[in-house]
Amino acid sequence: MLGWKNNRKVLLGITGGISAYKTPDILRELIKNGCEVEVVLTEDAENFVSPMVLSTLLSKKVWRQKDFLSSDEGWKIPHIHLADWAEIILIAPATAESISRAARGEARSLLGAILLAARCPVLFFPAMNVNMWEHKSTGSNLVAIKEMGYTIVEPASGDLACGYSAKGRLPEKEVITHEMWRALCPVQDLYGKNVLITAGPTWEFLDPVRFLSNPSSGKMGFALARTAWYRGANVTVVRGPVESCDIHDLVIIPVTSAGEMLDAVMDVLPRSDYIVKAAAVGDYRPASFSEHKIKRNEKDTVLLELIQNPDIAFEVGKRKRNNQILVGFAAESQNLLKNASMKMQNKNLDFIVVNDITASDAGFRTDTNTVKIIDSLGTSRDISGSKEYVASFIWDSVMGQEEI
Repeated sequence: MLGWKNNRKVLLGITGGISAYKTPDILRELIKNGCEVEVVLTEDAENFVSPMVLSTLLSKKVWRQKDFLSSDEGWKIPHIHLADWAEIILIAPATAESISRAARGEARSLLGAILLAARCPVLFFPAMNVNMWEHKSTGSNLVAIKEMGYTIVEPASGDLACGYSAKGRLPEKEVITHEMWRALCPVQDLYGKNVLITAGPTWEFLDPVRFLSNPSSGKMGFALARTAWYRGANVTVVRGPVESCDIHDLVIIPVTSAGEMLDAVMDVLPRSDYIVKAAAVGDYRPASFSEHKIKRNEKDTVLLELIQNPDIAFEVGKRKRNNQILVGFAAESQNLLKNASMKMQNKNLDFIVVNDITASDAGFRTDTNTVKIIDSLGTSRDISGSKEYVASFIWDSVMGQEEI
């Protein structure tokens, strides 16, 4: 886990909507991510989720409306104490009523008073019927709280409790935590920048059922996408045939072959500020494709003719503008620095990241990596750790930052 993610103080505000029943899972996710959590329920929220359940998961009390101005708990001034304590506030779910109250600066409820006293980032996760979401008054209230500096994460689409299938669902718990990390990320040096990343393998088919490929999982490319997004970037990922990244706010372009990946990259390239070629693109493809499955026919051997695939990094290097940064990857088994330096020069790269594919804790399908990052001056830096940690370090190097 990255250092800046450790032990963050998160206040989870729960308001009175049906999707409040999902908040125990959100709370578990926050705890799993190493957060210190305080929970505040509105009076209406208690109709949808049990304070006892949340307290049990949290292993301490949760804050309720009756604690606000009471002789038992009110003397603790919880709205000030909690507002000062929190590093971020998540309102999930945020009902139309709670958004309206926030827009008016309501302070009759404990949660409302906390919002007025807070000086940390506040994220609203609206969840409601689609007609309520699209109502003009809701839109006006959303504009008002945005002007106050609050962040609105729009609801997801799908089946709603009221029977509709439309926009209005509370986002998944992973979306909530990722949005939290983006708001808390201490470095926003990629804010507004367009980042293009390639990830995963390519498949080159011999016939309808067989193809040439490699074991790439796309994990390194997706870690680079995730950490760039945390830093404020607009991220496009051109991915080979692997599962997509878990970040909801990326542009994902799925491709299969090296030729398809080249076309997709060239389409996005003109509007990209940073290009990271992390995909494991096949160097060769079959010279011909059989429309029907190739039969064994009692043959002991088969000769397979291969031809070169396009070199995507080379093509990007030829076309990139002076204000574009190109980062390449090299998976090597010997002479790491020599081979990577040659590749960097031949492909007009600004940085190259090289890893030893013979190492047990690095390379394909692992959750960790050990790499050398080489810049255009030949300076080399070594880094090991989780792929997300390594990805963050790569961005630090590219952006000229110290490790965070």
